[in-house]
Amino acid sequence: MYDVAVIGAGVTGAMIARTLCRFGLDVCILEKENDAACGATKANSAIVHAGFDAKEGSLKAKLNVKGSKMMKKITDELGVKYINNGSLVIGFNEEDRKTIESLLERGIKNGVDGLKILGKEQLKAIEPNISDSVICALYAPTGAIICPYELTIAAIGNAMDNGATFKRNFCVEKITKTDKGYEVSSEIETVAAKLVINAAGLFADKIAEMIGDTSFKITPRRGEYILLDKECGSIVSHTIFRTPSKMGKGILVTPTVDGNLLTGPTSENITDKEDKSTTQNGFANIIREANENLEGIPYNKTITSFCGLRAAGDTGDFIINSPIDGFINVAGIESPGLTASPAIAEMVKDMIEEKLGTLTEKKDFNPIRKPMHHFRSASVEEKNEIIKRDKSFGKIICRCEGVTEGEILEALRTNPKAYDLDGVKRRTRAQMGRCQGGFCTPYIMRLISDEMNIPYESVTKKGGSSTLVTMRTKEVENI
Repeated sequence: MYDVAVIGAGVTGAMIARTLCRFGLDVCILEKENDAACGATKANSAIVHAGFDAKEGSLKAKLNVKGSKMMKKITDELGVKYINNGSLVIGFNEEDRKTIESLLERGIKNGVDGLKILGKEQLKAIEPNISDSVICALYAPTGAIICPYELTIAAIGNAMDNGATFKRNFCVEKITKTDKGYEVSSEIETVAAKLVINAAGLFADKIAEMIGDTSFKITPRRGEYILLDKECGSIVSHTIFRTPSKMGKGILVTPTVDGNLLTGPTSENITDKEDKSTTQNGFANIIREANENLEGIPYNKTITSFCGLRAAGDTGDFIINSPIDGFINVAGIESPGLTASPAIAEMVKDMIEEKLGTLTEKKDFNPIRKPMHHFRSASVEEKNEIIKRDKSFGKIICRCEGVTEGEILEALRTNPKAYDLDGVKRRTRAQMGRCQGGFCTPYIMRLISDEMNIPYESVTKKGGSSTLVTMRTKEVENI
């Protein structure tokens, strides 16, 4: 029997698992997909929010500001990219100015440091490509950017290295209360645990219903994005927000930690929790609003587009509670959930202490995760030294991103191991460049096939039935 079963391997579940491992609890992470970070975590704005937007006194406000202050230390420990680029909320008219002034006041009450309002000339001095129509902006120097799936994978890897268990393709079908805790069952396996943490994202309401809790509902909120080539990343240095509405923070423009330019998201409540389609109207809205924010965005340099589904709760705030003994909901974790995730984990740990008593930090817990190699960013001397140690790092597989065979093999061998093409992509950036895998995919499939000792035809894009090939070419003649 485990001490804790965490349902969901998004950034929230990952941070909870890592934190509980730090305090010596035996943790099992249950994920319905073939890898970590397959839900909202892999498709969001990748922003560490300063904390001025959330309503004063709400969980969102408290946990955002606390999480923002924790994030730099955590990324250093986990070897994850973090850039403190700051953010700007821009205003186009006097009504926007009033909203920005209220955000400043709210941010100060929330405990956000360094906030100030900039005039047009000050704004143009730091962001020369900002639209001439912008008259003012709220500047938040503590805003930052990060890679959410890199953070999640690293946190789960660190938890596993400290004793946690990670079970993939575990779709929870039933939860049963027992004398000793709970039994969490999929179609093929049952996991027993003293405590259960419901961090199931879009499906957190369905998980809660399994123990009789119908107090909240999760609505999928579709957000579409457009990603531009790395040569566009320097158009802007800060994260540029529009003044917010009830549906979100509007269309933003931001550099990414890997040097691309990201625009989006749209915000549309839908009913289908599996609908990750992109739309013509969505793209049109992104392009229109982003062009209002910033001048000269070259959308002819677009390399991909995607959609993410945010888990929007019906309470207006994060839902973190314990409806019955030993079961904790961590639901409705929409924006600023990524930023708040370390603080959410601490809150869950405190709730567990109320049941189990004071938890003592494990003496041999190692918070450090050795970062994956990023061969493309190494110096010539460092590259030569790496190749001397392992010749596989001398063979480039992904030309667009400069990813080597050694890095791909490392992704297939390091906790939590990549099992499919998307898993390799999230760990190495192979398939993320201009050609989007057009050149390197067959070579990566061969490496996965050889490393996992499975047929080439069985290699998948994202687990399940997502195979890319059916048979070898010469076998067609024998049909």
